[in-house]
Amino acid sequence: MHIRRHSDFTEHLFEILDYIARDNFSASVLFLSELNDHIRHIVDFPYQYRRSIYFDDDTVRDMIFHGYTIVYEIHPEDDLIEILDIFNRNKP
Repeated sequence: MHIRRHSDFTEHLFEILDYIARDNFSASVLFLSELNDHIRHIVDFPYQYRRSIYFDDDTVRDMIFHGYTIVYEIHPEDDLIEILDIFNRNKP
């Protein structure tokens, strides 16, 4: 399986990294590094995270990472995992 990042995910991730970097640049670098590690491991066990509470679809999953929800969709027929979005689950 390979991973594709949706433009919404990329845009929101950069906003989050910018927010973190305003307070502590090295923390934003560490956040990105750890997040990328977690995303890479999804390939090994794509169904390891809970079924998304935002979609009624077994192929859409929510990974929780440092208070953020990363929504991804599994496309087994295309051998693809698409990272759809990232957001802070505690903010509207």
